[in-house]
Amino acid sequence: MALAVISGLSVLGQSEHPSISEGHRSAYFKDGEIHVNVLGEPEGKPLTTGHWDFKPSWSKTGNKLVFFRRVQNHPQVGMWKTAICIINADGTGFHQITDATQTNFNQTWTRDGTNTPIWNRKNPKGGGYHVMAGKIGGKPGEEIALTGKGTHTWAYTCLTDGRILVNHAHPKQGRGYFLMTPKPKGKPVFEKIKCDLAKSGYLDRLSLSVDQTKICFEYQKGFKRKVPGRTLYLADFDAKTRAITNAKPFANQEGRQVWFAYPRWTRDQSAIMYQAGGALYLYDLKTQKTKKVSTDGSADYRYPHGEATPK
Repeated sequence: MALAVISGLSVLGQSEHPSISEGHRSAYFKDGEIHVNVLGEPEGKPLTTGHWDFKPSWSKTGNKLVFFRRVQNHPQVGMWKTAICIINADGTGFHQITDATQTNFNQTWTRDGTNTPIWNRKNPKGGGYHVMAGKIGGKPGEEIALTGKGTHTWAYTCLTDGRILVNHAHPKQGRGYFLMTPKPKGKPVFEKIKCDLAKSGYLDRLSLSVDQTKICFEYQKGFKRKVPGRTLYLADFDAKTRAITNAKPFANQEGRQVWFAYPRWTRDQSAIMYQAGGALYLYDLKTQKTKKVSTDGSADYRYPHGEATPK
């Protein structure tokens, strides 16, 4: 998770003028605060102030955002101490569902009708991360582990049937991408996903479309983790056969050393929003054109997330 932002990005072939015609409502980070806004319109009052709040994810129903709050900073991001928090999209109902004694990252919601917040927690004795689950109105200490602490599992996005798309270090099949069926009172089941692109590089921050037939993600060639310079991809997704196919780049195909990241779907899945160089952009799937949709050139924009569209 890189935090350095390369500013002054001018994206070739893209408009520098915001467009508000799409009307895509989104939550996002601006200078450490959470905003809810129609992409392309100037910001109003932020939902959160006085803290560093990251990566809002919007529940499928109920208009709630889950995000993490950095409570203790550290030069190494993996050493941060963070708390998982929930707030209504209108700014009311804030509550913290974990304490800040551990490292909790990249939260989202299930799509199975339960609106269960899930996130990744750093394993206390190495081995990467494990997946946690909480509940709306929950209190610190009530969260449960969905995967073991001894093996790395990182959750990205959820399916309506309750499965979770994860990166997992499987003891027999090796590290890769899996659909995980949680078993709160037993061991989760992991089904490997077929993806030719994953043989030559690293997929990250994967996000399923609303109808679960498409997936977008960051991609880097090779397996030595390097965040700036990644290319954003769109691909077909088949939940039944567990396959990611027909992957095509739609942003930073040339691999410029800029932080292109966090591709996320609009509610009508007509477009994909993403961050690049401290600004927000919107890629229209039909026209294959991209527009800049952040309005404050002096601000740091990150982590866009569509209304009612868990990543």
